[in-house]
Amino acid sequence: MRSIVSVLLLGCLLGLMPAPQAADAPKIKVLLITGDDVMPAHDWPSVSAATRDILARSGKFEVKVCEDAGILDSAMSLKRYDVIYFAMYNARTPPLSEQARENLLNFVKGGKGFVVAHLASASFKEWPEFGQLCGRYWVMGTSGHGPRGKFQVRVADTTHPIVRGLTAFEADDELYAKLQGDAPIRVLLEADSDWSKKTEPLAFVLDYGQGRVFHHTFGHDVKALQNSPVETIIVRGTEWAASGQVR
Repeated sequence: MRSIVSVLLLGCLLGLMPAPQAADAPKIKVLLITGDDVMPAHDWPSVSAATRDILARSGKFEVKVCEDAGILDSAMSLKRYDVIYFAMYNARTPPLSEQARENLLNFVKGGKGFVVAHLASASFKEWPEFGQLCGRYWVMGTSGHGPRGKFQVRVADTTHPIVRGLTAFEADDELYAKLQGDAPIRVLLEADSDWSKKTEPLAFVLDYGQGRVFHHTFGHDVKALQNSPVETIIVRGTEWAASGQVR
């Protein structure tokens, strides 16, 4: 009888113990490519550091910062990552080699992610396919913005996981306008530009092969990034580009 009671007590105690926690999901591996931009208008070292901090603080990512776009020459190096976060404009960086172009396109087409931020879409103007990859892209002398300042951002597609639950918010940044391109995109955030007199897409996504692209236009400086909704879409957008979902 005593042994039966002991077994019952042990069962009760085990029932009170917390269930083993599931193993933590592996962190998403991000390659943040930076190292060049229009200076001093864009202080790329501080903006890149702030971007890395936003991603790292989320706890979802392992971020490698590379200040040399030449890393794209190595397909073996790119295989280590789930998503490339492209945060540079090649003001002084030479055009990509044919191998680097092929590696980048194959990386995304093969099912991985690409994030493009702010002026990065103006890069490699001699390479039309880069503009297609970005969905919309900045063209010098055509694209532009009014004075940097505060403006209202609207959620254009409440069903997408990157912006689900977000509401309209105030940004303090440059409102990019007249980005070019005709690739099919899904607009997530938009704002009315006094400069172009049009409603402009500020964040959008597109499929590229088996991969995913998230493009946002925020990030003139650190102050522009230190905005809770902007930080949220950077984290969610990078996760979505890498995996197709947001946890």
